[in-house]
Amino acid sequence: MTPKIARFLAQHPATPCLVLDIDRVEANFRALMHALPQARIYYAVKANPAAPVLERLVGLGSQFDAASFEEVSACLAAGAAPEAISFGNTIKKVSAIAAAHQAGVSLFAFDSIEELEKLARHAPGARVYCRIRVENEGADWPLSRKFGTTVESARALMLRAGEMGLDPYGLSFHVGSQQTTTAAYELAVARVAMLFTDLRDAGVNIRMMNLGGGFPVRYRDEVPEIDRFGDAIMDAMTAHFGNALPEMLIEPGRFIVGDAGVIAAEVVLVSRRDAGDPLRWVYLDIGRFGGLAETEGEAIKYRFTTPHDGGPTGPVAIAGPTCDGADILYEKTPYRMPLALTSGDRVELHATGAYVTTYASQRFNGFAPLAEHYV
Repeated sequence: MTPKIARFLAQHPATPCLVLDIDRVEANFRALMHALPQARIYYAVKANPAAPVLERLVGLGSQFDAASFEEVSACLAAGAAPEAISFGNTIKKVSAIAAAHQAGVSLFAFDSIEELEKLARHAPGARVYCRIRVENEGADWPLSRKFGTTVESARALMLRAGEMGLDPYGLSFHVGSQQTTTAAYELAVARVAMLFTDLRDAGVNIRMMNLGGGFPVRYRDEVPEIDRFGDAIMDAMTAHFGNALPEMLIEPGRFIVGDAGVIAAEVVLVSRRDAGDPLRWVYLDIGRFGGLAETEGEAIKYRFTTPHDGGPTGPVAIAGPTCDGADILYEKTPYRMPLALTSGDRVELHATGAYVTTYASQRFNGFAPLAEHYV
């Protein structure tokens, strides 16, 4: 928690709410620039599309990875140039492709012949890059099942792109969100570099590699520092390309905004299902439907602080306030909270700046969407 967030929370804003420090966003952006100076940063807007975040990043010279035309529009409204935006979702409506192209966006992702055909018709002449499926081992939030194609298919698609009047600009991959191992990038670079070289030899004017995002933030457990990821990536790139490095793009989201935000929540109830059961159930005024969707499968494990930290603790399950039985954050993960914790207490959930506000439901059970404060 930064001093700015602590000062804001001292005013006791209504809960649940997210408080995010924009200066921390800038510090994270600069740290990533230092770790990978050869790469252009395309901030993954889906992590947190708030105008104060986008406006600060525009001022820092960031570029943007958009998943929808609505995100494209948000970037343009924040002052981004259309040529600084990549439409990185491989699943796009025809209307979204046409609108983005008309707005001046010229960089699009794809991973199938059907999507490539849509791009050829509705974004003629655009630069395109093909997403390759790679292993996501080590990622807390894998992404490989839904996106990406095989190396063999990518080769045929990139050759076809040029024949269709598109610019076969590059290849991309994603090692999974909250990737905790540097080896995942090394293996992915090796896999994609072979195809990159093959396409060059085949006469394709390919010149960009998009290494995706996945850079982690610290929740409960330690993760490698960003410099370790930078070193691993550059070692792998130079090992496979020597001094003839292609253009490099990265698409960080979580790393830029994750640890810049803290959620303040209220304990609604602390109870035991059985008088002799040591496990207490702690119900908060925020849950899975309030924005904590990444607790699905107990994948992302947030860190909690309470007013009673330092006192005796006991095991807990943690759940949200709704009447839905799926609104359980943690039941299997061994969390412990102070025995003194009671209804009305405030707790903080740390590193909640990413993938929270946009996951929040609009009024499930009548609860208002998560309040947002940018300081």
